[in-house]
Amino acid sequence: MRKVLFLVIAALVPLLFAGLLLFSDTPVVSIPSSIVALGPATPLTVGVDDPHGVREVHVWVEEGGSRYEIYQASSPARRLQWERHQPPVTFRFIAGTRTTPQLKDGKARLIAEAVSNDFRGSTGALERDITVISRPPALRVDPEQHYLYQGMADVVTFDVSGYWTDAGVRVGNETFRSWPMPEGRPGRFSLYAFAWNMPRSEVPTVYAANPAGTEVSSPLTVVFPAKEQPHYTARDITVSEAFLQKVINELDPGGTGDPVARFVKINSEMRRANNQTLADLRNKTEARFLWSQPFVQQKNSQVESHFADVRTYVYNGKKIDQQVHLGYDLASTKNVGVEASNDGRVVYAAPLGIYGNCIVVDHGYGLQSIYGHLSRIEVHEGDMVKRGQVMGRSGDTGMAGGDHIHFTMQLDGVQIDPKEWFDAHWIRDHVAKRVAIPGFQ
Repeated sequence: MRKVLFLVIAALVPLLFAGLLLFSDTPVVSIPSSIVALGPATPLTVGVDDPHGVREVHVWVEEGGSRYEIYQASSPARRLQWERHQPPVTFRFIAGTRTTPQLKDGKARLIAEAVSNDFRGSTGALERDITVISRPPALRVDPEQHYLYQGMADVVTFDVSGYWTDAGVRVGNETFRSWPMPEGRPGRFSLYAFAWNMPRSEVPTVYAANPAGTEVSSPLTVVFPAKEQPHYTARDITVSEAFLQKVINELDPGGTGDPVARFVKINSEMRRANNQTLADLRNKTEARFLWSQPFVQQKNSQVESHFADVRTYVYNGKKIDQQVHLGYDLASTKNVGVEASNDGRVVYAAPLGIYGNCIVVDHGYGLQSIYGHLSRIEVHEGDMVKRGQVMGRSGDTGMAGGDHIHFTMQLDGVQIDPKEWFDAHWIRDHVAKRVAIPGFQ
């Protein structure tokens, strides 16, 4: 009997051992992709996913052949009675040159290891290349007063020192890139906009940041002259049955449901989507001035609607919608040749919802002009165009009740009032005196 019992135990022990190994796990370690650098005191997050819990966590920075431990945590070990179905654990801590002064500026490697709190105690690890940064960015911004109004663009110049990877201007929730000064001159500049609906309490602020999470900023000195503030026009747009049917049949072909609801959806939801498409064209800009003369308004055209007019749409005597018209409606002869307002590169030439057949021309550094409601497009994406060149024909495509050109401009995706860009004196005072525009006089 003892012999049989011994044989049973001898058979069960390997099975038990194999089971313990079989039901052990290896931790999965994660670090957010945003962690690419360590500054003086950088918040770090390490996640560990193991159903049996975590026995130990160690985090090191390896640099120049040396390894420095920057964090460790442990729990009581469980070999035979480990827990199951434990949720992922997140470890948060601060690390950098303040807590580990041996670290030097330059390339390094972040290593995180976690040990499973089960029988086998397997180790999971993750390694990532990072940059150690001890010098934060510093800014020196031009001391000038910046005269603004809602819907206007402006330029600021500044210098950045220290280690930085991103710099520009923030105005409220809008961000505008910065660029190296042309012709190899020292410093940087940013073309930025004060949007038509931006509260005047918002102060444009220059910023510089690095991937270690360090950011510095400097507000601009801004003046809002009362006489320069635009007075947006409010007007009613009577939606005739013919116009309503024209819009829904052109922009919602095959749609069903109440015609008025379809019209409102086009005028609101499609408008927002189309404006986002236009804003995204900011990524198709060149880092150079493509123009050297003031912009020009369409020849022999009359302005029928101005920038940021508030339009109330009325159908059968009832208000059905309200939208802001971000551009000029330029009326001329029917089917007139649509002229480029300045030299540039075509970055869009296709139908675009409420704008109908639409052309967008990039003029460099995020500045772009937009032409809508065309009956015909005669250029292609990638074409270089000259100031005054005919790019297509006016029409009434999209959300247009008659033949005209919808013209506007945008800066880094924010639509702006074009009128200053027609004024050589304004360009000289607000742009050219701060940033050299090759060939501009």
